[in-house]
Amino acid sequence: MPGHLFAELPFYDVLETEETVIVDLHNRPDIRNVRGALQGGLLATLIDVAAGRLAFAVADSVAGVSTADMTIHFLAPVMSGPARAVAHLVRRGRRTVVVGVDVFDVGGHRIAARATLSFAVLTPRGDQLAATP
Repeated sequence: MPGHLFAELPFYDVLETEETVIVDLHNRPDIRNVRGALQGGLLATLIDVAAGRLAFAVADSVAGVSTADMTIHFLAPVMSGPARAVAHLVRRGRRTVVVGVDVFDVGGHRIAARATLSFAVLTPRGDQLAATP
């Protein structure tokens, strides 16, 4: 997305299937905290991006999905990187999609975070209904 903040961040697609999305975020000096670890807020963003892509892919909605709830357990800092988010489908319903995400410090060979997210499946607005084939 040219011009978007995400275009400035080192996100890289690793894998996308019907039930799994894997995205890496490279650990570079300008996005580390004072202790040298990847910023926790960026890990949260990585988690939301990977989970949201999976939720959007499995939702039966032209309007998309919106993060309704996110719980993250930070287990260890990402010191080496890249941070790898592995999103997997937990449950798909008509109105919600639940996704689990494990984040690994690939270079540090350890799990860094575990998260669970729920997404609201959005209903189309009037202008979206008219545009739907």
